[in-house]
This record gives sequence, structure tokens and C-alpha cells, in this order.
Amino acid sequence: FSIVRFEPGARGTLHHHPEEQWGFCLSGSGVRYQGDEEVQVKAGDFWRTPADLPHTMRDGDDGMAVIDVFAPPRKAYKKAGSGFAASED
Repeated sequence: FSIVRFEPGARGTLHHHPEEQWGFCLSGSGVRYQGDEEVQVKAGDFWRTPADLPHTMRDGDDGMAVIDVFAPPRKAYKKAGSGFAASED
């Protein structure tokens, strides 16, 4: 499990990984970029990202909090301080 908090104006870096990923928007809203799709998400929405599919997020005006679940667990997240990287636009 991973909890990601986006500050207003944050945008993730397009990336992919061999693990399958499920996400749940806890609060706020934003846009999920997944493959060729752009999907508006809001609190309560859930999504699945197949392994190796390029994806990222952009938050709305109020920030956003997301829970991510990976299967199998991501090796990159086993070290404290590693994981998702967001950039300011």
C-alpha cells in the first residue's frame, strides 16, 4: 500500500512498472492519464492499471490524496523515502 498526497498544481511523471496497480481517490480530484486515456477522478473513484502500462496523475485545484496498491509489492517502495515522484507545473 502507498498513500500519495498531491499538493495543488502537482503532476506526476509518466512512468510504468512491471507490477499491476490499483488506486482509490481518498479526497480531492484530478485527471488519471493511463495509456491513451484521460479520466477525471474524484473522491471515491477506483481504477486499475495493468502492468507495464504508462500512467500518471495530475491533481485538481484543491490537491488530492490517493491510496495505491501494487501486486506484487513494488521493490522501489521497500526503501523509506522512495516511490512516487511529483513535479510542480
